[in-house]
Amino acid sequence: MRRPRDGLDVSGGRAGGERVDLAALRAGLPPALASAADAFERHLRLERNRSAHTVRAYLGDVVGFLDHVSRLGGRDVRAVELAQLRGWLGVLRSRGASRSTLARRAAALRTFCAWAYGAGLVDSDVGQLLASPRPRRHLPAVLRADEAAQLMVATDDTDASEPVVLRDRLVLELLYASGIRVAELVGLDVDDVDRRRRVLRVLGKGAKERTVPYGQPADRALDQWLSHGRPALAGPASGGALLLGVRGGRLDQRAVRAIVHRAAGAVPGAPDLGPHGLRHTAATHLLEGGADLRAVQELLGHASLSTTQIYTHVSVERLRRTYQRAHPRA
Repeated sequence: MRRPRDGLDVSGGRAGGERVDLAALRAGLPPALASAADAFERHLRLERNRSAHTVRAYLGDVVGFLDHVSRLGGRDVRAVELAQLRGWLGVLRSRGASRSTLARRAAALRTFCAWAYGAGLVDSDVGQLLASPRPRRHLPAVLRADEAAQLMVATDDTDASEPVVLRDRLVLELLYASGIRVAELVGLDVDDVDRRRRVLRVLGKGAKERTVPYGQPADRALDQWLSHGRPALAGPASGGALLLGVRGGRLDQRAVRAIVHRAAGAVPGAPDLGPHGLRHTAATHLLEGGADLRAVQELLGHASLSTTQIYTHVSVERLRRTYQRAHPRA
């Protein structure tokens, strides 16, 4: 598994937006605060079973806040007060942090305070009184159906026998066909693919497993990759990974983003998008095609239906067509 970067934006007591060494920042905390950060990390990893990405993000936010507390003279978690929580978010806001960033960091602080109270480190959970701005949901651009079709053949002008070309085509097909997240895509093993039923076994957020179907074009791309592409790249570091990098290891998320950006750039007039844009496109096209909202929720692995509903705003044309067909006074 790829080692996470140490550089992390945990600005608070630091210059806004500055990337700092998380390990160095933790090492500079007073012993009691550093110990609390270590215990909180174990709680997220072992008890809450959070993903490595979530643990890293929450821990970075909490370490940034604890650094802020220590600069105000605090030496123990018991020094944490609601005013300090609000003050740290205020510092971030004054330095240009977005509403979504503030909301995420407020969520991290509430989680930390609730854990500290449950662990007996503090006498009350001050985090439950911490409000945060409602983040504005900025959805990525969505491809039209014809643009998505062009994207799927964006590699056709290159040597179709090249292993990397076969892999890149499969990446595009699977992302659009299934709507899975980029982390879920690169986490797939060969054994997670059921060719007979044409479904993927996906491990999503919170280690929740779900089954996701894919179509015939993706199956053809998968067949080409497994027959001719993967064997050419496979090596000692491949393990059971479905998608491989040029050195034989599991394909990296950054490489997937580069693949999608490059393919989108080859489609005239198409918006620049990444893997999440293909996920958004898949959900939008499913809804426009008449798919049930709850079915799309299950397909995408959303814990809440409200998360899936954000995709419906791009399906107004479908709603208008339904209205014209169904309403007697349309």
